[in-house]
Amino acid sequence: MVHPIHAVSEPEPTGARTHGPLAAALGNASLLGVGYLMLGRRELAVATGAITLVLVSVLFRVARPWCEVVLLLWWVAVVAHGWFLARGRRDRTVVRGQRLLALGAACAVLLPVGFARFDAAGIERDIAEAHARGDCSEVPVLRNEVRLHHRVVGAVPVARGDGIAEVCDRLLAAGLRLESELDGEGGAPHTIEITEATAVDSGLKEGFDVLASALADPGNEKAVGVALNAFLDDLPADDPCRTVTITDWLGRRHPGQEALDRYADTIARAVARTEPAALVGCGDALADAGRWEEARDHYRRLLDRHPDDARTDRARKGVTRATRAIELANVRSLLAAAEGEQPAYCSTPAKYGGAAPYRKGKTNRALFGGPTEYTDRLPDTWRTDDPAEAVLVVCVGESKFGTPVRTCPYEPGSSGRGITNVTFHKIGIPVKAYELRTGKLVADRTVEIGGTSCPGFLTYYTFGDDDSGPPPDRYITPSKADVRAGFASLITR
Repeated sequence: MVHPIHAVSEPEPTGARTHGPLAAALGNASLLGVGYLMLGRRELAVATGAITLVLVSVLFRVARPWCEVVLLLWWVAVVAHGWFLARGRRDRTVVRGQRLLALGAACAVLLPVGFARFDAAGIERDIAEAHARGDCSEVPVLRNEVRLHHRVVGAVPVARGDGIAEVCDRLLAAGLRLESELDGEGGAPHTIEITEATAVDSGLKEGFDVLASALADPGNEKAVGVALNAFLDDLPADDPCRTVTITDWLGRRHPGQEALDRYADTIARAVARTEPAALVGCGDALADAGRWEEARDHYRRLLDRHPDDARTDRARKGVTRATRAIELANVRSLLAAAEGEQPAYCSTPAKYGGAAPYRKGKTNRALFGGPTEYTDRLPDTWRTDDPAEAVLVVCVGESKFGTPVRTCPYEPGSSGRGITNVTFHKIGIPVKAYELRTGKLVADRTVEIGGTSCPGFLTYYTFGDDDSGPPPDRYITPSKADVRAGFASLITR
């Protein structure tokens, strides 16, 4: 008799896994090895977590697109590997809740990572757009929104934003450096010395070198243009002399800054807009400080560079005023001499265009140089010690015997000598007169001064036992009127 045998289902071994390929793949999608843990492959789970940590660390430090590609390939590999390992097992009942657990693990990692990556890309996009607009001042604000999690999972877009921010930081610093050259250190406009002008040149070069170097990389044109225009729009500086120093520098071509040639017209317009007023203003300030040669140079530069400017009349007057002051200072130095000595002016005459012309019928006030024995007797209205008030510079030589006037006999008192004849002469004074206005010689003659002669008593001096009598020639004795009469033709012409 045959007895039928019924198959009895084999019980599941204790500890058997009931996770299918989908659960394993979803678990591994977390990159934390959750899928491997579901399959009982703890070693693979630990290794996966370690490799993931290394790749994330490399991405954080290197921040290159290839790092993201490697991490993505690693993610695909572990997901596929989890699926493959689960498919190789016997069919088992898969519990829905375990799939949800794997899905939750994946979502717990991927969703925050994706959101952070998306947020980092958005910040980078905003930074790039601000940079494209030339609004570098907005970039540091946007950069401050970057947090650590952005740098970990969005290292590549964050790095791009950092690169843009670095360029903007340099441009902002360059803009501040240029602005500082406009401000200076305060003080009167005429305080700029050569050393300060050199410092200004150095500061401008430093700022413009940054602008030129930024243009070497594409995409920075707008930001550089905004920075440059901000500086140019702030011209002129409060100090006109500092403005002149800046416009002079801007007008020159500087090695290493050829990239800025594209802005040559913009720079030229800024110089043309600000330089004329600065040249005149600085000239006036220098004139007020008594620095006449520098003042004249600034006025002349306006006339040479901007002949059609409305300030040319003011500049011409400034040139005249400065020239007169320079000439007067030169004349003063040439007239400086010890009392009684002829000044250097007598050998190297110079003009002072501010002096009045030498005219006939007028009292031409003179500045006398040389012996003062007789010129000191002239009226105050004829003499002056100030070149600014003089019409003539009269160089006076040593007096000599002039025209004989009269010869008179004198009898010695106690010497026992006979009669001695003494001839009295006019006082001859060689003079050279220069018209101060032109520096030209207008008179070269001997002025003769008359006076009284043949006094009743004649005094003379002897030395030792020698009494040879009075000298045969003597000067007449002039009065103030006689001295005035002698010089009258020179002063009144």
